[in-house]
Amino acid sequence: MMSALDISTSAIVAQRTQLDVIAGNIANHDVTSDEFGNPNPYRRRVALLASGNPAGGPDAPGVHVAQIVEDASPFGLRWDPYHKDVIQRGTDKGYVRTPNVNYHTEMVNAMLAARAYEANITVMEVAKSMASTALRLIA
Repeated sequence: MMSALDISTSAIVAQRTQLDVIAGNIANHDVTSDEFGNPNPYRRRVALLASGNPAGGPDAPGVHVAQIVEDASPFGLRWDPYHKDVIQRGTDKGYVRTPNVNYHTEMVNAMLAARAYEANITVMEVAKSMASTALRLIA
């Protein structure tokens, strides 16, 4: 019974981290410069999930966030010759490099993570209910 709760707990923590990463992507989907003011757009981040639960050892059942990586897909271009981060010369002159964050993709990923979070909460509630019923039968 505790194994089911441990597995669901690890999944809830992983989905929470995934939702935090997605929220960061959505919050930065219009950022065209880095923290130093250089024209360097925000690069989308992705939480990579892996099997196992590090808290319980390498062979413990569950899931965890193995790492958070940057998406290597190319940046977009938007015509905006008066923007502060406009490209000054070359074939892309007059364009601004935009983050590789797709708002719709992030919203779909957020809905999937929220559903997985809810499903694991339901598993925990069912496991608790089963344990409670088993204790009533024994007593």
